[in-house]
Amino acid sequence: QVQLVESGGDLVQRGGSLRLSCAASGKIFSINTMAWHRQGPGKERELVAVITSGGSTDYADFVKGRFTISRDNAKNTVYLQMNSLKPEDTAVYYCNALIAPYIDSPEYDYWGQGTTVIVSS
Repeated sequence: QVQLVESGGDLVQRGGSLRLSCAASGKIFSINTMAWHRQGPGKERELVAVITSGGSTDYADFVKGRFTISRDNAKNTVYLQMNSLKPEDTAVYYCNALIAPYIDSPEYDYWGQGTTVIVSS
């Protein structure tokens, strides 16, 4: 069984910073792409940032220059450093990862339970 557990969500003022973490645990042979998504109040879930196993990154336009995604492969953990936060960044942030539980097994898409970020104006 594989689990993804996010942490780091909090209430922060406009212009502030937060660092989210997402740790994968359980039966893991390899982790491919990891990503952060978010779902704001009354909105659909949207992709925020993605990082490949090799460290290549991509970002949604609305976070470019403010957010940084990174990963520690030794810890099976992905991070999201969020700077210059805006009220419109308020959302539940979810991580997901493509994980192969066993050698030669397919990769499966796993999701965390989410962590809440609230940015006050």
